Amino acid sequence: MWNQFFLLEEYTGSDYQYVGKLHSDQDRGDGSLKYILSGDGAGDLFIINENTGDIQATKRLDREEKPVYILRAQAINRRTGRPVEPESEFIIKIHDINDNEPIFTKDVYTATVPEMSDVGTFVVQVTATDADDPTYGNSAKVVYSILQGQPYFSVESETGIIKTALLNMDRENREQYQVVIQAKDMGGQMGGLSGTTTVNITLTDVNDNPPRFPQSTYQFKTPESSPPGTPIGRIKASDADMGENAEIEYSITEGEGLDMFDVVTDQETQEGVITVKKVLDFEKKKVYTLKVEASNPHVEPRFLYLGPFKDAATVRIVVEDVDEPPVFSKLAYILQIREDAQINTTIGSVTAQDPDAARNPVKYSVDRHTDMDRIFNIDSGNGSIFTSKLLDRETLLWHNITVIATEINNPKQSSRVPLYIKVLDVNDNAPEFAEFYETFVCEKAKADQLIQTLRAIDKDDPYSGHQFSFSLAPEATSGSNFTIQDNKDNTAGILTRKNGYNRHEMSTYLLPVVISDNDYPVQSSTGTVTVRVCACDHHGNMQSCHAEALVHPTGLSTGALIAILLCIVTLLGKLLLPASYLPMRGTHCYCDTLDLSASPIKAYSPL
Repeated sequence: MWNQFFLLEEYTGSDYQYVGKLHSDQDRGDGSLKYILSGDGAGDLFIINENTGDIQATKRLDREEKPVYILRAQAINRRTGRPVEPESEFIIKIHDINDNEPIFTKDVYTATVPEMSDVGTFVVQVTATDADDPTYGNSAKVVYSILQGQPYFSVESETGIIKTALLNMDRENREQYQVVIQAKDMGGQMGGLSGTTTVNITLTDVNDNPPRFPQSTYQFKTPESSPPGTPIGRIKASDADMGENAEIEYSITEGEGLDMFDVVTDQETQEGVITVKKVLDFEKKKVYTLKVEASNPHVEPRFLYLGPFKDAATVRIVVEDVDEPPVFSKLAYILQIREDAQINTTIGSVTAQDPDAARNPVKYSVDRHTDMDRIFNIDSGNGSIFTSKLLDRETLLWHNITVIATEINNPKQSSRVPLYIKVLDVNDNAPEFAEFYETFVCEKAKADQLIQTLRAIDKDDPYSGHQFSFSLAPEATSGSNFTIQDNKDNTAGILTRKNGYNRHEMSTYLLPVVISDNDYPVQSSTGTVTVRVCACDHHGNMQSCHAEALVHPTGLSTGALIAILLCIVTLLGKLLLPASYLPMRGTHCYCDTLDLSASPIKAYSPL
């Protein structure tokens, strides 16, 4: 029974390495049998003595290259060449020796771990492999150890896991560490082979450092003319952390200038930029003191025990004096004056003064671009406004002008203020008809019949509103054919005073109407209403307002007959006169253009 041989790898002897011996029961020792070998490495790596069946290895074998060889053996009759037994298969297994050191999967490992981590925090795991046979002895049993990197880090011997070994490792003190790990086979025993790898470990930042101002007090200067938003100066607190852990927010927490100044963070430089928030005035306050605080917006609660993550500094701001223009007592002035005011009437005054400590004297003037007609003037010394022309509210109700105040000692320093002057109404306009009135009355009209409603307008604007009264003119009250009825609502009606009118007797009436207001002084005017007498249908609709001419029995009116006779006489005269006495060219007599239907006479009455 044979099917397996064992052979040590890496044989170093000078002779061939003996493997084993094949023997057949048919072999009587007389040399009649011959042993032959075939399969993996037969005739090359492995040779057999054909007489004795001894097998030998001719070369050094490496289990890591090929751990098992499969061969076939057979015994044949030397004379006939026939096998005396069936071919048999056997294996040669190479026994392992510890000839391979552990090799790490990476030559260099890179890892990170947060600073200030607790002891035992996982960093990275390294792995080494051994090509030796793990099933035979301890040749492939690897154990890890740390050669460099203590006391900061440790490694688990069986897993290769690297952990932190020292408490409170601070990135700000040291950021980079180089650790050397050894992997050794034979379970770490003496004589085992080993390999090493390098692990570069970087401590990552955590917010364990509060911001700190390098100095406790800062001082800046700014002119009082600085507009809101003007930067005054920069302050910066330092933070040993990095990235978002080093971000800083600045704020003004207290001080006299809490509402006068602001501070914003420059995101690129992490500086606090102090800016003007409101308009400054040197004459009111010359120095401001602020308390500015710098804090981290991203705080890790586990480090709060280290103290507050903020710092404060005092900022002193000195306001510098600037020559300022005069300042008016108001942003705008509104004055009133009656429209009947005489020239040189004082309306009111404006006041401005130099806000600087010098209190330079001021002179006043009117911007003539806003008063082109020079209706108003101003006293350059005291700012009194007075009229220089007569006013009319109905022409212009509001006058909007600009007054200029200028420092006498420094004319470049000037300021302007709007001045609105309202012209107050005076009852200086009489009411008048809202429109031209021309109406008609039917010949068959009845007494007290309304034929027209009158309305009036007034350019004035009384405080209590318009109150008009209407009446017939005194000269028309007696014997008038019409009456005026005042409706007491600023309207009036024209009423008939009799029954029936005759257009042949009187075709048109002119009715004078007096309109008065109720203001002081009372103003009135007289307007004329034209009333025509017309023929109307039974519904009162006007049909004709012309009076017919007197008609001749032949069908032509007397006026028409006279006009025809005159044309005939003129034509006869031309025929009888010599040619030298003919009229000049262009003289004609037109008879066909006469309107024979028109009335030759129209009658009018003031009533």
